[in-house]
Amino acid sequence: MITREIRLTTQITGVPTLDHFTVAETEVDGEVLVRTEEVGLAAAYLELMRADCTLPVPAWRPGRRVGLVTVGTVVRSGSPALAVGDLVRTTAGWSEYSAGPASAYVKLDRGFFPDPGHHLGQGPTAYYGTADVAAVGEGDVVFVSGAAGGVGSLAGQIARCLGAVRVIGSAGSPAKAAYLVNELGFDAAFDYHDGSPADRLQELAPEGISVFFDVVGGEQYDAALRAARPGARFALCGSLSSQLGDAADRFPQPDRAAAEARGVELLPFSCHHTPDQIESWQKHFRTWLGEGRLVYPRTVVEGGIEDVPGAFLSLLQGSYRGNVSVRLP
Repeated sequence: MITREIRLTTQITGVPTLDHFTVAETEVDGEVLVRTEEVGLAAAYLELMRADCTLPVPAWRPGRRVGLVTVGTVVRSGSPALAVGDLVRTTAGWSEYSAGPASAYVKLDRGFFPDPGHHLGQGPTAYYGTADVAAVGEGDVVFVSGAAGGVGSLAGQIARCLGAVRVIGSAGSPAKAAYLVNELGFDAAFDYHDGSPADRLQELAPEGISVFFDVVGGEQYDAALRAARPGARFALCGSLSSQLGDAADRFPQPDRAAAEARGVELLPFSCHHTPDQIESWQKHFRTWLGEGRLVYPRTVVEGGIEDVPGAFLSLLQGSYRGNVSVRLP
């Protein structure tokens, strides 16, 4: 079968643009054929597109399909494990259809979540970093950078569910900061453009923080370091400030020596998760949603496969809130 997919034209070295992507036709064939319904997007994908990718996985190469997690419906199957009409999750990437062995697809329960897009969120990363890496518990004061994004917006809520006494978030606009407090239940939030992040954090957490969930780095990492109590745990999920923009605008990587001198525990972790980690998150996610203790922050973009790169660039520019996906026709 002929399908359309998104490929990388050249690896990214500066600011990503639409010129880095192209729509190509290709033939797909395999034991199972799946029509993509929704494509998940994440800022972390940018690192996989860079020539100097630092992740412990192979970078995406020019001329190859890009993207990762999608959900879709089986339209043809030669496997007893999957039937036509089954909902599945896969890491096949940005394409209208995918094909492969049945083992490349995870069968999903259509009734487990309110809609299939809930399977595309960055909850496994947020939950693993908050519950397992930082071990948030009763009495913790937690600061989340980039808190209006897909990971941060869940990490702050998860921290509250795990017993944190105070949760503070940073975001890129006053509207997003208000969204964190009024809709997601953060205790306080600030626009990191509005004055010094260190001053704002001192104002909102005068007795210091015990946990920092970081997806940004840069000035916000420095601010958290100044506010950290002895023995604070820093769950280092990402460093967008050192990834976005050109070389002149990108912040250096966090200062590890300063953290060690202050008795702060740096805990970097991978965003690639085991099936057990995903299952653990999904069970908590479903429970907390049902109890009304957690809101799923989400932006759904309606469009064709050709619209996925533009939505991805908009995500990087901070145009959306929460987890972002593109729903195909």
